Amino acid sequence: MLCTIYRSEKRSETYLYLAQNLDFQDLPDDLRDHFGEPVLVMRLKLARARKLARADVDKVMSCLEDQGFYLQLPPQLPVEEEIARRFS
Repeated sequence: MLCTIYRSEKRSETYLYLAQNLDFQDLPDDLRDHFGEPVLVMRLKLARARKLARADVDKVMSCLEDQGFYLQLPPQLPVEEEIARRFS
């Protein structure tokens, strides 16, 4: 399964996996507004055997089949870790 991955200019560590047959403009208005301007990261061939850094490949593929996209949000870090990450 081929997909295109974009990162958000507006939101740090937020990525959008988009099914090969869709364009960013095909997405719901609310999602486009929330995501902001898309920046192309890469085109990727997904397979069940492939590991993704922060997402379960089966869930991503299922979302791409069902709705045409998968929105990857930033990980939720404990407050102490977030402070250390930002100010270290």
